[in-house]
Amino acid sequence: MTGTRAAPDSPPPVLTRERVAAHALERQLLGSAGIAEPGPEGAARVVEHLGYVQIDTISVVERAHHLTLRTRCPGYRPAMLDRLLATDRRVFEYWGHAASYLPMCDYRFYTTRMREFADPADSWFRSRLEEHGHLMGDILERIRGDGPLAARDFAAAGWKRSGWWDWKPAKTALELLFWRGDLMVSRRDGFERVYDLAERVLPSGTDIREPEPDELGRFLVRRALSAHGTATPGEIADHIHAAGRGIVREALADLVASGEVVEIAVDGEEGFYALPEVLEDDAPAPAPGPLRLLSPFDNLIIRRDRTRRLFGFDYALECYVPAARRRHGYFVLPMLYGGRLVGRLDPKADRKAERLLIRSLSLEPGVSATADLLDALARELSDFAAFHGCRGVVPEEGVPAAVRRGLGPRLRLVAEETGR
Repeated sequence: MTGTRAAPDSPPPVLTRERVAAHALERQLLGSAGIAEPGPEGAARVVEHLGYVQIDTISVVERAHHLTLRTRCPGYRPAMLDRLLATDRRVFEYWGHAASYLPMCDYRFYTTRMREFADPADSWFRSRLEEHGHLMGDILERIRGDGPLAARDFAAAGWKRSGWWDWKPAKTALELLFWRGDLMVSRRDGFERVYDLAERVLPSGTDIREPEPDELGRFLVRRALSAHGTATPGEIADHIHAAGRGIVREALADLVASGEVVEIAVDGEEGFYALPEVLEDDAPAPAPGPLRLLSPFDNLIIRRDRTRRLFGFDYALECYVPAARRRHGYFVLPMLYGGRLVGRLDPKADRKAERLLIRSLSLEPGVSATADLLDALARELSDFAAFHGCRGVVPEEGVPAAVRRGLGPRLRLVAEETGR
């Protein structure tokens, strides 16, 4: 199939950017509905709805995957995700958009990528398979006999680090077995992966049938549109990297032809796609509501071009930029309030002193530090501090003086109300 419209002579329906942005917030569980259910079940439902939650290692504040869940699941705590992985087996780790927590119910749709890792086309993976593949059989047998093991449980004799990706040979072999699907992450000790045989991690009855290419493509298109509301073909293909772009493109064409997906225009610009209910449902107008701090890897903003298009927010993660060239800070979190990305702040959890430091804060052009915004920000910062085990919030010199003055009494009031 070459087309992507069932009726090429009919112009696609037109939605405004504001309506598409409101739908995106609703589909991302950041609108008025959200996830009402707290606790591990709520966290599981977030992962299952979004399709993936990206993992990251930076820990100047809590790691990114925990921040993504915190914004959507009331009362979320990191131990909940540990339980979903290690005990409940509702999620598993693999490559989604990047390294991700994924719904266990989606496991079979990743088996194609696992199979392809057995004979990888990518030169990086192939070179490591050629260099360390001879270790894989022995490692697999040791785990089969000894049970779950981490990289630290294997000797590192003769290994010297020479680069960022130059892991000790056993670590590389473990990762190759993980990518190939022979091993899964059974749990994490701290942040270290502990591996076990896939058959001992997968819950009984898990569907492990590899999907046909057309089934996999349709799954990926539906996953992306269910999570985002409206998306371009590139955004659909980039949502989860479990198949080639050609497979996703063909599936999109088939779903449009069958009417299961519709093409739309956004403010007159064509080339966007959505599930039909986007045309049927009016997304509620964004209400002020709570202010939320988003992880740099949050599913809403992970595509920076999409973030600019929908919200007019130009964002870049600057932790890999030399300090002298940073505009906003090391690990800057966008501020979502009233359906808009209204600013950004650079926090650091000083866990030893039990203080949440706000090293810088800036509001977007046209956004004022109103009483309502400051109230919402004070409540979010107080809760964010408690989430990190911090007893207080300290706005530093990078926070505008007027904002510091406005936050001070509000933070004290919130502390009195919550007993923090």
